[in-house]
Amino acid sequence: MNRSPPDAGRAPCACGACAARNAAIDIHAHFFPEAYLDLIAREGGAHGAEFVDHHGTRALRVGTLFTGPLAPRFIDLDLRIEAMDRQGVEAQALSLTQPMVYWADDALSERLAVVYNDGLAEAALQHPGRLYGLAILPMQTPALAIREARRSATLPGIRGVYMATCVLDRELGDEAFWPVYEVLEDLGLPVFLHPLNVIGMTDRLRPYFLSNLLGNPFDNAIAAAHLMFSGVMDRFPRLEVVLPHGGGAFPFLLGRLAHGWSVRRECKHLAASPMEYARRFHYDTITHDPVALRFLIDRVGADRVLLGSDYCFDMGTEDPRGAVGALANLPAADRELILSGNACRLLGLRAPVTPDASA
Repeated sequence: MNRSPPDAGRAPCACGACAARNAAIDIHAHFFPEAYLDLIAREGGAHGAEFVDHHGTRALRVGTLFTGPLAPRFIDLDLRIEAMDRQGVEAQALSLTQPMVYWADDALSERLAVVYNDGLAEAALQHPGRLYGLAILPMQTPALAIREARRSATLPGIRGVYMATCVLDRELGDEAFWPVYEVLEDLGLPVFLHPLNVIGMTDRLRPYFLSNLLGNPFDNAIAAAHLMFSGVMDRFPRLEVVLPHGGGAFPFLLGRLAHGWSVRRECKHLAASPMEYARRFHYDTITHDPVALRFLIDRVGADRVLLGSDYCFDMGTEDPRGAVGALANLPAADRELILSGNACRLLGLRAPVTPDASA
């Protein structure tokens, strides 16, 4: 296969925000184009999707997945830009969230992906240099995922792809997905993961919103472990993977995973200790705890951590910069990397100016 340069088919950042001192780039921000929602409204019913009222605002239900309320901020780009200005965020990488597209049959799933990714491109064109896109792929059928990955890589503003931590009943280490990873590696498109059908969501984690509070970080750890132990991270050394919610439980369980590798035959095939794979992943800042964020940075390095907000869910943060600012004694160079430098490098944007130590 011909190998394209990492930024093939993607226009460089044109706004100059990435060169601004102390710029902030949010890599975890959710977006619903109206065209995507309209297509679900027209054709999703045959596949179990329905819009319901949630305290006066519409929400979307697909099987056990419930997404809502779908507040205007998820859809209206002007409201988003206003919020970014208040937060001091120069750019966002937009992504879908549940129910994603895997729930539909192949034909509708691919159309949903196309409509969504075209919506990302339109957003990028409307707000150049401020909005970028993470394309969704119909991963349940790898051939379709490859086709859409190649198409979306040519669209304005697309800088990566967005993927669930488990696709229907298949873990991400499943070799059926390996041809997709090969194409993404060739295209230079990083993979941003997000939980979807999390483990335990229909039984033990159903009460108290535990499917999100505990299930999401657990699923991040499960996905990372499968990518590591299955050999994906070794087979595709240039594949970049971002774990949301500070990596979930994964960074805090590395010691246990490493111990298992040293004593359990089921893990002996791994080429190196899981501790050494921690820096093969990237992580966002959404930990809701400065102690946890400090631990993450100390564990994996400031050059592997990126700013995130989970815009605009209540489980996100309205002050993503503040989470970084709350870290006492964080060197200015590390702060710049987390706020924007790492995102610029990962997304192929123009490199920012490193601030002075006194900044």
